[in-house]
Amino acid sequence: MDWETLLDQYGAALLLYARQWTASHQEAEEAVQEGFVKVWRARPNGPDQPAPLLYRAVKQSAIDLARKRVRRRQREKAAGALETGEPVAMFESGFESKERRDQIERALAKLPAEQREVVVMKIWGELTFRQIAETLDVSANTAASRYRYALRTLRKELATAGAAR
Repeated sequence: MDWETLLDQYGAALLLYARQWTASHQEAEEAVQEGFVKVWRARPNGPDQPAPLLYRAVKQSAIDLARKRVRRRQREKAAGALETGEPVAMFESGFESKERRDQIERALAKLPAEQREVVVMKIWGELTFRQIAETLDVSANTAASRYRYALRTLRKELATAGAAR
């Protein structure tokens, strides 16, 4: 499998995955790019099981970028030069209304990070629980449990949000 095929196959899901730790769509794109470069440097001929390696590398790149952003903002704030910007949607979907999309984003944001990342990898990344487990260095049963707990919480949260409309 070549790198372009890997990007086509995993790019969109990795971008959504990176959005959990980044402040903007552009920063998430940068994290995905850096993640691919890290994996390429480690395995220039392509990894045997690319998904877990790519997810791990993108997560680390996104966290590193977030840390850099926080440090930069602290420096700018100290210098009195902090600029504010509007938040960017975590994901875009033509199927959902803006209101429903916002409800889903809020519900996802309320999940514990461990559950949220499993949901993103399972639903949008289409990874198996084995691949998720390998990526997160947990058992497949733990990954599946996090997914079940997250879905239960999301159902409750979205049902409550739907009833409030």
